Amino acid sequence: MAWLVAVVLLAEALGIAAVNWLLGMVADRQRMSLAGLDPDVMATSSKVGAVVFGLYFAFCALVALLVAVRDRAPAGLGRVLLISAAVVNALLGAVAWGLRGPADFLVLMAVFALIVLLLMTYDRPRDAGARPAGDTPGQGGTPVAAPEPAPTSTPTGDAQGRPADTGKITRTAPTTP
Repeated sequence: MAWLVAVVLLAEALGIAAVNWLLGMVADRQRMSLAGLDPDVMATSSKVGAVVFGLYFAFCALVALLVAVRDRAPAGLGRVLLISAAVVNALLGAVAWGLRGPADFLVLMAVFALIVLLLMTYDRPRDAGARPAGDTPGQGGTPVAAPEPAPTSTPTGDAQGRPADTGKITRTAPTTP
């Protein structure tokens, strides 16, 4: 899955960079202006946008490639980049629906779905911990309850240890198996 996302994001990086660079060249060669803006500024900003967005999606593809190679969930900045890439694809899809039509919208939503699927499939840790002795995978075993954690304060939660009527306190139950 992560390999596919890496390839798709790299293709998207090249595509976005190429389209923005082409628009910059067209604006420069035809001396186009939008609402009185300087044509040189428009051409330069489009080319800068091509480089910035191309590098952004290429870096997101690198994060997906690292996820594929390491077979671990992305963490920290990598996870933030993939989430932001998913949001950008969703927003581009919404704009594409209005400007280009449903075909481009569906392509961008497919990329969005792939990124979200990558984030969701690598969400859980693979190793939940060491197995008890005699517990082999696939053969079942007797369930073992986890030991009760040691209290860190008095039953009232009072750090000074002042006495309280502990008969009226309801103990909390653990939420993990």
